[in-house]
Amino acid sequence: MTACARFFNIGKRATGIALALLAVVASWAGPAAGTARSQDLSYVPVKGMVTMIDLGATECVPCKMMAPILEKLKKTYEGKAAIIFIDVWKNSDPARRYGIRAIPTQIFFDAGGREVHRHVGFMSEKNIIEQLTRMGVD
Repeated sequence: MTACARFFNIGKRATGIALALLAVVASWAGPAAGTARSQDLSYVPVKGMVTMIDLGATECVPCKMMAPILEKLKKTYEGKAAIIFIDVWKNSDPARRYGIRAIPTQIFFDAGGREVHRHVGFMSEKNIIEQLTRMGVD
């Protein structure tokens, strides 16, 4: 019996199942988990401009669903609001900086750089536009 099996008082078969589950859970953490590299995001939030940052990952399902919405809004609001995506699986520093506990998380900042709204989970195009409108962005 392995040390792990003795510790948890489980047999070899259960140990194998537990290790397999651990591998699956670890794979959910993303390919860059534990090896996130730093990226200069000192410009976020953008000074003098309403900013929405979406903290997620390119491999996260709801994040993938939001990607085309963010690209569309980035073009629509160019020069009016900054729409920024940050992959926290590849760059974990912003997740710590902004206290992210789940992805995707969207954070909206006013032109002065103050956080005014935070949303966790998938956020529809309609809801993003409504929030930007409430913040004075046409």
